[in-house]
Amino acid sequence: MPKQIVIKPIITEKATKATERLNKYGFIVDKKADKNEIKAEIEKLYSVSVESVNTMNYGGGKPKMKYTTKGISWERKKAYKKAFITLAEGDVIDIYSNI
Repeated sequence: MPKQIVIKPIITEKATKATERLNKYGFIVDKKADKNEIKAEIEKLYSVSVESVNTMNYGGGKPKMKYTTKGISWERKKAYKKAFITLAEGDVIDIYSNI
């Protein structure tokens, strides 16, 4: 089975503003994927032309204490990688069509 590079789109207020103003779209991607693989996958999935790809790695975060009925447990958020894709002028990705 081929690995899935693009996991899901980022739908937040900040990402939506970037989409409206700058034609940038955010995605959660595979941690091992590089910019060229991400660019090729986005162009194949949405049939658009990608100008640039910016990536950010997020670590596990700080540990958090959780109070449960069985006592105190410590948790960490999972590490992930974000990619912000800038599209060419006139190209649009309809993220909300699958919802």
